[in-house]
Amino acid sequence: MSDVESEPASSVTAEADSLLSVLERNRRTFAWKTSGLDQEGLRATTAASGMSLGGLVKHLALVEADWLAVKLAGQEYGPPWDEVDFDADPDWEWRTGALDTPGDVYALWRDAVERSREVVADVINERGLDGPASFTWPDGRTPAVRAILLDMIEEYARHTGHADILREAVDGRVGEGAPKDFSF
Repeated sequence: MSDVESEPASSVTAEADSLLSVLERNRRTFAWKTSGLDQEGLRATTAASGMSLGGLVKHLALVEADWLAVKLAGQEYGPPWDEVDFDADPDWEWRTGALDTPGDVYALWRDAVERSREVVADVINERGLDGPASFTWPDGRTPAVRAILLDMIEEYARHTGHADILREAVDGRVGEGAPKDFSF
């Protein structure tokens, strides 16, 4: 028997619920910031950046697949990512996200989020928050499930800030969080 007692399952569940709640709040705010736009709105840029809301939406769909399906769970990217030559076109998701129809880009992101929700629930059930992700950094370290979830929260927080600026330039929408009646 170990000298160190393991943390009670209820504490792990409470922490996982908290992390997932923050991630969902960030996803919801991002969805609100980028929702309801036509193709012109999704293509709009501001300042010196070529970043667009459509590119952001598609980029976060890729991030969902890369960090949660591939790096966390060890799954394949799946379409459309597995068909893209990112060496030849490293900004593919950014470029094509501004060209895709709103329906296509929003559907791609929503599908990626739904897949991630299922993947994350399965991984937490199998490995817990302290369990290993399915990849190793070049220096030999393998991040824990918790670290991957925290990275996803940070990714959404950063890109929701970008969406704030872009959306305000498109139609003036401002605010810190989605209205209570908003759903995605």
